[in-house]
Amino acid sequence: MDIGRLRTLREFADRGSVTAAAKALHCTPSAVSQQLRALQGDVGLALTEPAGRGLRLTDAGRALVARADDVLAALDRAESELDTYRSAPRGRVRMAIFQSAGLMLLPGLLHRTAEFDGLDVIVRDVDMTPPEVPGLVADYDIVVAHRDEHAPPLGSERLESRHLLREPLDVALPTGHRLAKRRRLELAELADESWISVNAGFPVDDILQSLIIRTGVRPRVVQRINDFRIIERLVAAGHGIALLPRYTVDTRRGSGLVCRPLAGIKAARHVEAVCRLGASSRPAVAKVLDALADEVEALTGGRDSSGGPARS
Repeated sequence: MDIGRLRTLREFADRGSVTAAAKALHCTPSAVSQQLRALQGDVGLALTEPAGRGLRLTDAGRALVARADDVLAALDRAESELDTYRSAPRGRVRMAIFQSAGLMLLPGLLHRTAEFDGLDVIVRDVDMTPPEVPGLVADYDIVVAHRDEHAPPLGSERLESRHLLREPLDVALPTGHRLAKRRRLELAELADESWISVNAGFPVDDILQSLIIRTGVRPRVVQRINDFRIIERLVAAGHGIALLPRYTVDTRRGSGLVCRPLAGIKAARHVEAVCRLGASSRPAVAKVLDALADEVEALTGGRDSSGGPARS
């Protein structure tokens, strides 16, 4: 049954005449009569009958009006509830995030979003390469991804991308390394070192490969591990050196690591939040995107991430 025709039947029942129902619905009496006839055709029963110069409800019509009240009240409640989703950050937001960004951003992000009643953020950690991002957007409301500094942004005609962070990559060394006391390192000085990198196709390795092209120095990669925490432990144990993201790597006292920037070379990854085109107009998604940006600002102190001393 058509909802509009049910509304017309209810108005007729409430107003008592076709003319009064038409006035309430801002249409002509003939349009009301047409809607009532169409509804009778839908149900296969007479819902009205002649009464003097007008119409009145049949028993079937009165029964349907009672049920129409239930249906239309339920629809009104549903519409009212949906209005709250349109105007307030409520509902479930599904987010995929690569692991090191999860380490960096997720604890604070979940504290921020927990302040909003009715907003649930469901997170999955996903080991992703840039070409995999569009496929992930089909399954998640927000995908936090990363790319090589020299690669194009991750958005497209069907995706929107919000830049979150430019995170410099520093050279991680064991604390007893011969170059550990230097403030900056030349890539040529590291030509004979053993390197630990991530799998081919992931942004950090892309950056290492771009350094090869730009400098002509080809690092010797002895291990490929995607988990930065494992790489940190291998570096601290003296099994090689690595490029690691500045805000994620653990260089606290006792970690066995120091990190130093490369001299004369900008090495960084860009972290972006990607979603379907138009998805950020949904208040819940917009609130999570804002919370991500706030967490990045708190992490970096609002300073430009393009340079500055590395932590040690």
